[in-house]
Amino acid sequence: MATRSSGLGQGRLIGTAQSVLDWLDQVPAALPALVLRLGVALAFWRSGLTKLPFGNDTVITLFREEYRVPVLPPELAAYLATTIELSCPVLLLLGLLTRPAAAVMLAQTLVIQLFVYPENYPDHLLWAGPLLYLVLRGAGRWSLDAAIRDRMLGAGQ
Repeated sequence: MATRSSGLGQGRLIGTAQSVLDWLDQVPAALPALVLRLGVALAFWRSGLTKLPFGNDTVITLFREEYRVPVLPPELAAYLATTIELSCPVLLLLGLLTRPAAAVMLAQTLVIQLFVYPENYPDHLLWAGPLLYLVLRGAGRWSLDAAIRDRMLGAGQ
């Protein structure tokens, strides 16, 4: 008798688990894409805000003495990093030009990883994962990219 009731309990558990999985399968892929866009955008935006105002001597000194990005002069590296960190997050937030913006941010992440803070790979993986997803899959349905694509291809009519 104990085996039969435990079998029924196990069946209910499997049924409940399947119901939860079915419910999760109904969540639109646009939701995690939006969360990934917002999360990585916030990390870069906050970094960009610390570099304002443009041309700030403290920021130039930071690029000259600590970051030491190869090839680029510190002034150019500072302006470029700040511009990326303040413009690309806005594009991600809007879901506009998402793939190019994410690719630029991913390239910046790789430069930071390789040349500036190689020991901070756990943080950089937290940025690179969402950015790689956005480069490969795009912004999702809840984006201006999708609206423009639908309009251009006539899918929205």
